[in-house]
Amino acid sequence: MAEAEIVRVRVAGKINLALRSGARRPDGYHSLATVFQAVSVYDEVEARWAPGTFTVSVTGEQAALVPADGTNLAVKAARLLAATAGAGRTDLGCHVAIRKAIPVTGGMAGGSADAAGALLACAVLWDLDTSPDDLLELGARLGADVPFSLTGGTALGTGRGDRLTPALSRGSYHWVLALSDGELSTPEVFGRFDAITPEAAQRPEVPSALLNALIGGDPLALGRQLVNDLQPAALSLRPQLRQVLQAGLDLGAVGAIVSGSGPTVALLAADESAAIDLSVRLGSEGLCRAVKRVHGPVPGARLIG
Repeated sequence: MAEAEIVRVRVAGKINLALRSGARRPDGYHSLATVFQAVSVYDEVEARWAPGTFTVSVTGEQAALVPADGTNLAVKAARLLAATAGAGRTDLGCHVAIRKAIPVTGGMAGGSADAAGALLACAVLWDLDTSPDDLLELGARLGADVPFSLTGGTALGTGRGDRLTPALSRGSYHWVLALSDGELSTPEVFGRFDAITPEAAQRPEVPSALLNALIGGDPLALGRQLVNDLQPAALSLRPQLRQVLQAGLDLGAVGAIVSGSGPTVALLAADESAAIDLSVRLGSEGLCRAVKRVHGPVPGARLIG
């Protein structure tokens, strides 16, 4: 029997400081070289003991856009954990309650974060003998971003983005997120990338200058090195994002990038004071649904309460 009736986990969103993509592989995936940074926008995932059932409810920002059935990635995570680490036990089950703040289909791994939260919460709820490496392996089976959502911090991702190496990074970075009204489908963005990038690299690499900027803790140098191979595809599907990127730079950002597959735009500020000023000024422009100020790196999935 479980040691607890309810377990709560906090999970962070992410920004891709660099996202280099190769061509589509025979298995349908793309080889990636990426640098993740977890930032201080959080979902909360609660797992409640419910033997024999797997259900989910969603509240918070954009909750109506998140599936509340078995297709939810957090439910899939709970079922996978029960079928593997809990194999042979018939008493496992849970209700997963998700409180959203990470943008939905916004290029910040909100669904992957919820899956990571469900893995950790259910492992504790069911008192399973699982190691952090066990959870990382299960996370990779659920999605390429799930392992990083478990670890957080700043990390280099290779393979599909699921093979992680901690990246040396000094200091804290201050970001302003420009949140969009609509969504962008990751498969659709990758499909457009394939169409407009016929000569994609076979072995993509992260710029060494970006890694050096992180080691030096230099936001100005980092801002100059931000790169996203998916950004042209995202802009072709959502041309108005060009205005957001340019407005951010015009208003003082030291770097601007579409996060992941978009449509969230991440604007890097020189420091906290500059981020406050940038968020106020950008919010008055009326170019996006909302503006959110965050910092990173922050930890990945963590137990709370």
